[in-house]
Amino acid sequence: MEKNLKGKECGKGICQRKDGLYLARFVDKAGKRHDKCFQKLPEDRNWLEEARVLDRQGGQGAEVREENFASHDMTVDAWFEFWIENIVGDLAPNTRRNYRERYVNNIQSVIGKMPLRDVCPMHCKKILIEMDADYAGSTFRQTYIAMGTMFRSAVMNGMIPKHPMDGVRYTKPVRVPSDIKYLTVEEQEKFLEAAKGSHNYYQYALILETGLRTGEMIGLTWDCIDWEKRTLTVNKTLEFRQKQTEWRAGPPKTVTSYRTIPLTNRAYDILIAVHASKEFWKQSPVLDQTLIYVDRRTGQNSTLVMRNLVFINFRTGEPSKNSSYDTHF
Repeated sequence: MEKNLKGKECGKGICQRKDGLYLARFVDKAGKRHDKCFQKLPEDRNWLEEARVLDRQGGQGAEVREENFASHDMTVDAWFEFWIENIVGDLAPNTRRNYRERYVNNIQSVIGKMPLRDVCPMHCKKILIEMDADYAGSTFRQTYIAMGTMFRSAVMNGMIPKHPMDGVRYTKPVRVPSDIKYLTVEEQEKFLEAAKGSHNYYQYALILETGLRTGEMIGLTWDCIDWEKRTLTVNKTLEFRQKQTEWRAGPPKTVTSYRTIPLTNRAYDILIAVHASKEFWKQSPVLDQTLIYVDRRTGQNSTLVMRNLVFINFRTGEPSKNSSYDTHF
């Protein structure tokens, strides 16, 4: 796998040139080679993934033709559904959920029924203006990103001639780093002391020791623990989808989220203690599932064996949901 100028992996089919541009290469079903350069790595990845999806579906490779999708009067609603299901389907589940929530709650009512080609900057600005009184800056930013990413994909695929958000800016302030409060070492110790005896103590303590996201901790499996090297590898996530009432496995949030973490003594001892208690856990039929997800680095299917999870709720025999950790915290 190619690396960028700083030595970090770019992803399969992508490299960084000496001039700083990222180059993506793709060979379609007909054996024709395509390549394209972008200034930013995410743009390269989006183009490459879209080219692969379109090649699988229509055999047209990266040379996208309008008839692969729909007619000239395709609505924004229709494009969004195609885009969210087929083009950005490998995004982290939380990211896709955020895109859909922002579309349904803020974007759809203004432009959903409009033909995609008719959307102008004034329509995009209207969406943000209507949000001003009721939404925080962070939600503005999420809506702005969702719209921008969706329309950028439409431009890249030849569905519209130019980006309808050109010149559109949001000015509502978002939370700045100085507003974010981090726990000091003393505060962490006080928190862990208060959490002792709770059913989530080991999970909280491991997160503090390793910096795991909640979904990464919930999806942690024993095969990701190297006892000899004393490391923990992050390569998947797990979350419960309330609407579908099912567990979903997925890749880490970004390619750089794949990582191997050296275990501190406390983290190592926590995992030893959890492993020693496995035989006393209740076992739910939910654990019989093997979930399939797409590895973000390779594009290949990977699996999460539920019965191999590190953390199980001792009362239910199932993994604890993200919302349960939030509420208990």
